[in-house]
Amino acid sequence: MRVATFTIAGERRVGLVDLDRGTVAPFDLPVERAESGVLALIERNGAGVPATLSPLPLDRVVLEAPVPQPRRNIFCVGKNYHEHAHEFAKSGFDSSAAAGAVPKNPIIFSKVPESVVACGSAVQIDSRVSEAIDYEAELAVIIGKGGRSIAREDAFDHVWGYTIVNDVTARDLQGKYSQWLIGKSQDTFCPMGPWAVTKDEIDLDTAGIRCFVNGDLRQDSRIAMLIFDIPTIIATLSEGITLKPGDIIATGTPAGVGIGFTPPKYLKAGDVVRVEIDGIGTLENPFVERPR
Repeated sequence: MRVATFTIAGERRVGLVDLDRGTVAPFDLPVERAESGVLALIERNGAGVPATLSPLPLDRVVLEAPVPQPRRNIFCVGKNYHEHAHEFAKSGFDSSAAAGAVPKNPIIFSKVPESVVACGSAVQIDSRVSEAIDYEAELAVIIGKGGRSIAREDAFDHVWGYTIVNDVTARDLQGKYSQWLIGKSQDTFCPMGPWAVTKDEIDLDTAGIRCFVNGDLRQDSRIAMLIFDIPTIIATLSEGITLKPGDIIATGTPAGVGIGFTPPKYLKAGDVVRVEIDGIGTLENPFVERPR
């Protein structure tokens, strides 16, 4: 099932996407419930999928992030592909490098909910704050059933589905403050979408992940190459934190980010970044200078 959050005629809706027909059929949900996006489905507590209304052409609606306003910070995993771990450790911005390029345990940080923007929305570069803006293509897990002390073998029982995020990062701020929250949580620094898919839609063993900047392929890997797989990430987070339905976990980015080049290939106003993950779709966003 492919589910989009969108607006039409000034109202937010959640609907079932049919890519073959190029349509989205709104679920029969009260408008106030649809305000939470995909969370409106997750929180039905086993009531099943609601009926759908007449389908609408996708080009007549405005896509929003699947979860437009996450209720908690987005959990993120750093240095979770081997080649990226090495490229980042050499960058000079890695506060964890002293412990080794490849982490022995998952590195967890977060992005604030207000950083989320939709597919197609502009990511704003504030050159007064940072001149080292980077891209990071990532698979994001959406938790469907909460829990604490979740065992690895039970982890997928707690997964509702997946979406795509671009973990946009101000590298200079990431290095300056050691902790990564500020560099990762600038306004508009978490493009998400274009929609969410239920976990049956994607084959994690074969799915590829790619990132293009202005049509130039920069990142090209597979989800199966994660150092710490999804069950390990969920077990690690839930060991002392109660995960809640609707929590979002960004699983890490592969090699090929801007900081990995010599000299670095940072983003600038006018650039367009496209992230593709097999089984989900394409997340594309322009980068613009923030209005003064």
